[in-house]
Amino acid sequence: MGKAARKKERKEKVRDVFVGRPFEGLAAEPELIAMREFVPSATATLPLAGEHSDRTVTIASVLPMAAAAFVRGDGEVYVGLQVQTRSGDISRDLGRALSWALTAQPGQVLSVADTRSPSQPGERLQDLLDPSADLDVQVHEDFSWWLPEGEEPTGEVAMSLQRANEAIMPTERLESGAYWVLAGEKAHLRWVWPAEENRLMQALARLSAAGTLTLGEETKFAGSFRAHGLLVPVWDLDPEAHSREWIEPAKALGTRLQEAFASLDDTPLDAAERRARDGLIGRQFTLR
Repeated sequence: MGKAARKKERKEKVRDVFVGRPFEGLAAEPELIAMREFVPSATATLPLAGEHSDRTVTIASVLPMAAAAFVRGDGEVYVGLQVQTRSGDISRDLGRALSWALTAQPGQVLSVADTRSPSQPGERLQDLLDPSADLDVQVHEDFSWWLPEGEEPTGEVAMSLQRANEAIMPTERLESGAYWVLAGEKAHLRWVWPAEENRLMQALARLSAAGTLTLGEETKFAGSFRAHGLLVPVWDLDPEAHSREWIEPAKALGTRLQEAFASLDDTPLDAAERRARDGLIGRQFTLR
């Protein structure tokens, strides 16, 4: 590599500024994080804004061969969250893939989004979506939605479809950002909360000290992990129970957490709650 090429590459790397919370400012932030990090097969219609508000684009957990975007033969437009490469700003990567998809033709595939070009105004998801709109996420049992109804997969798509279906973990959406996941012999509730980490940890500690940080008998708080700037609490559940059995307990837990949040403004943590918080901080783990 020549001196000029090395100098150019160094400049490009300097421009790649890491964004710790790439979906901040979007009401859909919890769903985007969940679909990118641990929901295996899910789709949702993107709430586009501006000149493209009349277009229909589907954002998906993962596309064939982990593509960034593609247009199916029937004209349906898809953008993928779980992709092969990323820059320091995932929102910008997705915005570029979305912009490509809006002008692509049926059958075209964007294997990898542009992650190296300098940033330009108006290309992040925050610039392209209605920031106040949430996502109506549809969770699927397999990846048959990759193809139009009645079409049979062939070649690399068929192989990718088979591998994806074999690896899928049963998953159900309970609340916004809250998903029941059956991981082998264990069942979990993974809940993406759009709140500042320290404040969320205080609210969790308040419930823990009160003995209400569960979803009922045979459940317990397992810990939490970080994903794209947010803390994701995780609960262990009874794997023998059906996912639907956790809908009401999850709603009740969400209400208790919201009440705990509200109480923090007037009532600081007491000694027992601070000890509970210290214990919860020590129970953080890495999902992968």
